Amino acid sequence: MAPSSEAIRTTVENYIRSVAKGTADDVLALYAPGATVEDPVGTEPRTTEEALREFYGVIEPLTQTGELLTLKIAASNAAFLFRLTTHLGEQNLVMEVVDVMTFDDDAKITSMKAYWSQDDMVTVPAS
Repeated sequence: MAPSSEAIRTTVENYIRSVAKGTADDVLALYAPGATVEDPVGTEPRTTEEALREFYGVIEPLTQTGELLTLKIAASNAAFLFRLTTHLGEQNLVMEVVDVMTFDDDAKITSMKAYWSQDDMVTVPAS
């Protein structure tokens, strides 16, 4: 049975919050065993827990905020646009990313593909 739209929305919101302010463990708790991550699309997919832990480990020392901008859910899939702002003292690095995820029956992420490039990163003065 497919997860409810509400369960998927909760996972997506927790994902954005965890990427912005959490730890690798917080993010990995949202993934199903055997999940894959291609971030950004076009890079080698990460297919092991060790690879995911290494990938998400880079977020831990950062001061960031995340904001969900648009979310579309269809069956056991979601596509969403979110803004991630990394606070770097007097400047902020802002990027908007489109993620496409699939979910298992428990609304755990089974695959994630992130659509972004270096062109999507913008440095702005901190307000």
